[in-house]
Amino acid sequence: MWENVKLEKEDNIAILTIDRPKALNALNTKTLLELKEAIDFISRDKNIYVLIIKGGGDKAFVAGADIAEMKDMNSIDARNFAFLGQEIFRKIELLEIPVIAAVQGYALGGGCELAMACDIRIASTKAKFGQPEVGLGITPGFAGTQRLPRLIGVAKAKELIFTGEMITAEEALRLGLVNKVVEPERLMEEAMEMAKKIISKGQIAVRLAKSAINRGIETDIETGTAYESEVFSICFSTHDQKEGMSAFLEKRTPDFKIK
Repeated sequence: MWENVKLEKEDNIAILTIDRPKALNALNTKTLLELKEAIDFISRDKNIYVLIIKGGGDKAFVAGADIAEMKDMNSIDARNFAFLGQEIFRKIELLEIPVIAAVQGYALGGGCELAMACDIRIASTKAKFGQPEVGLGITPGFAGTQRLPRLIGVAKAKELIFTGEMITAEEALRLGLVNKVVEPERLMEEAMEMAKKIISKGQIAVRLAKSAINRGIETDIETGTAYESEVFSICFSTHDQKEGMSAFLEKRTPDFKIK
């Protein structure tokens, strides 16, 4: 269907691969447009409950935006390129379903920004993270200046962006940038295990919880808790709430359905 991205499904899990290994999966316009189409396709497939995003090959998740393409851009070209990346990463962030980034190797610049747009990041011990754009005379352009401070705090985000320093997976874990670090051969196994664990829960509740977290983190506590009370009450109109509580009281495994 696409040249630079690949989509596979296993039961209710979608695996989306940025597949330009010879270019370390760098994001050029063609790849971004294909990624946009793939995310739109996934958003319409009601049988997908979790999305895993990974890079092709074993050297990189995504090593960044394509410098060869960016080199001769003018201001308008660069603005449009930034808007395109921001739009797609926001689509990922706003997907109803949870999104897991399985990060192997380099996640730099646009690759780090892509990982940050996902809900959960699992990294291999060989992963490297960074926003090295100032070394090229530019700023991060796919919302790195916005998501990195929200994830690890303003002071450390400024340090990493101002210096362009790369950090290891272990340092990323310490800072809260990633959720788990595993050996490279266990990366996809760990991502699949987490996806299956999420799938075993009530899917309406999972999606509403994601919505509440995403909305609440951008607003004041009163607005956030008011929205939480709304999604909490909506759960009580679902089959899953009745089934989940009955199963708990009856000491059995719940049979959740999206209803």
